[in-house]
Amino acid sequence: MAGKTKKSEASSSSSRNSSRSSNHRGESVVVDYGKNKSSCGYCKSSARSSISHGLGTQSITINDYQDLLDRGWRRSGCFLYKPEMEKTCCPAYTIRLKAGDFVPSKEQLRVSRRMQRFLEGTLDCKRPVETVEDPNASRDTCSRTHLGVSSLAVKESSSNNNEEKDGEENIVRFLSDQVGSVVHACSESGEFPDIQFPKASVKKVSQAKRKILVEGSEDLLYSTNIAFQIAATIKRSLPDQKDGNQGRFSRNITDENGPSPKLIAEKLESFLNQLAKTSGLSVRACNGHLNFYSAAKHASAYESSQTVSVSKGSAASSVSKGCSLKNSSENTQVKRRRLEIHLKRSSFDSEEYALYRRYQMMVHNDTPDHVTESSYRRFLVDTPLIFVPPTGDGTVPPCGFGSFHQQYVIDGKLVAVGVIDILPRCLSSKYLFWDPDFAFLSPGKYSALQEINWVKENQAHCSTLQYYYLGYYIHSCSKMRYKAAYSPSELLCPLRYQWVPFAIAKPLLDRKPYVVLSDFSTLQDRESLPPHVSEDVMEMQHDDIGKEDTNDFLMYDDEGMMEPEYGSSDNEQHLASVDVEDGDVGNILIGLKGSRVKFKDLKFAFRPSERSYLEFQLRRYMRVVGEALAERMVYSLE
Repeated sequence: MAGKTKKSEASSSSSRNSSRSSNHRGESVVVDYGKNKSSCGYCKSSARSSISHGLGTQSITINDYQDLLDRGWRRSGCFLYKPEMEKTCCPAYTIRLKAGDFVPSKEQLRVSRRMQRFLEGTLDCKRPVETVEDPNASRDTCSRTHLGVSSLAVKESSSNNNEEKDGEENIVRFLSDQVGSVVHACSESGEFPDIQFPKASVKKVSQAKRKILVEGSEDLLYSTNIAFQIAATIKRSLPDQKDGNQGRFSRNITDENGPSPKLIAEKLESFLNQLAKTSGLSVRACNGHLNFYSAAKHASAYESSQTVSVSKGSAASSVSKGCSLKNSSENTQVKRRRLEIHLKRSSFDSEEYALYRRYQMMVHNDTPDHVTESSYRRFLVDTPLIFVPPTGDGTVPPCGFGSFHQQYVIDGKLVAVGVIDILPRCLSSKYLFWDPDFAFLSPGKYSALQEINWVKENQAHCSTLQYYYLGYYIHSCSKMRYKAAYSPSELLCPLRYQWVPFAIAKPLLDRKPYVVLSDFSTLQDRESLPPHVSEDVMEMQHDDIGKEDTNDFLMYDDEGMMEPEYGSSDNEQHLASVDVEDGDVGNILIGLKGSRVKFKDLKFAFRPSERSYLEFQLRRYMRVVGEALAERMVYSLE
């Protein structure tokens, strides 16, 4: 029943809503696209094993969307989707956190401290120097880039031996933090599996060891073997990953022998390249090691055509602009930075789009033709949510309810954008894109902490606003597991729509991907779980809703956007045989030819075969949205 015209109706709904955005009352108007089967972007299955239900939205009130979230729905632009949890290959559970109960982990505290140091100027990254690559330089064995650590902090001798020792310790600590941040970035982007890796440790290379290395290595100052540790950790944690065929990260960092330290080191170097537009030290990935060199001397030995700028404000004329540690008594000037966070209503912004385009191509390896302005608008700008302005009576926050873009601006430069929905009971995080040059600041983690704090602060203006929704949690997808690190979180039961503590859900999901979590909601903590949950009990939790039916199209997901394709069902003649939950569909409000009529007052206007088919669709619709929403929202037949 859903044709291609419905796609354009949903996609353009935000523009139609602009004139009615101040309408508090509004109405939710949806178009039922039915069931979708597609290939899965999470488990990379080639089969059409990802199954969901889709709705197009012409408009939707903030209360109705809040209730849809609490029944497992999500939106991508003007398209709503809900996984068929008992059938889909990768069940996706809605996850939320009560902001007032949030307890930050050590890693989350480190992210906040790192940002604070960066803003205070004790972790200082300046603009890059202009460099010219030597066309004759070989990249077969070793690759080069520049890491932002001032050569002043590396090469300049201090008259005080203790100060010199402390300075080198700070440099080693700084370099270790930078490598650790890149490892985290690789995990977050899916290049590495999302598992616990060893802490990166960069060590100073002694003069004696430099002499036995290749010619020119007299400029080698620091090195780390973290790539070897990462390879060993992956082998131990993922014994079933063989021959590099089990995911994108394996194909990039494995060879015929499994995880390769050489490839891992080169991958880390390529990520450091995003940071290394600030120069000072150069970093090379050499046979599994990451080596750090003095950039100025190394340039003369290896890259005779490279030009290195001189920092005019430095105490040494040989210092290049870069990222410096503010620990030297000769480097007393501290450049403080200003972070501004702006919350604006969802609208197209050319600066945001340019940042999104760069992020998608550099972090997710999208091709330019897949990062178009139209796809960006549909994915992150268009919204069906009807804006509710502030009222000043304690029921609406000062920004109002609706869809927003939260901009992170450092010294006037846009570095990240969070796309969020602000609703009566929660802030729902939808997407974040950021400048790859700032990956070392862990913008994903930092923005989540800011959004949690925003909820806490705005409870004074709207007492019902208590939760932070992180989207979907897929236990079988390692890239998704970071969401559970925001503790104490809850998962939504896919059958009874009750919230269950993650500590209870995790051991159940370790055994089986689909679980009716509310069956175990009386358990107080994971220690009280029985050591072996009976398979028979788990099997009984399945609520078999029926056989597959109706429309096929590609769905949107939390990680990105795929273009939907709509088409009529190939098996509509079998719909009557499908077991669909009984329900009184007579009170569902039908939108037809500009009118709003309850189905019970309209059904006899249809021929018997048409009426039977429409009743089936309405029962299926009532099952996926719930009786209250089915009677409140307008089911459009236009």
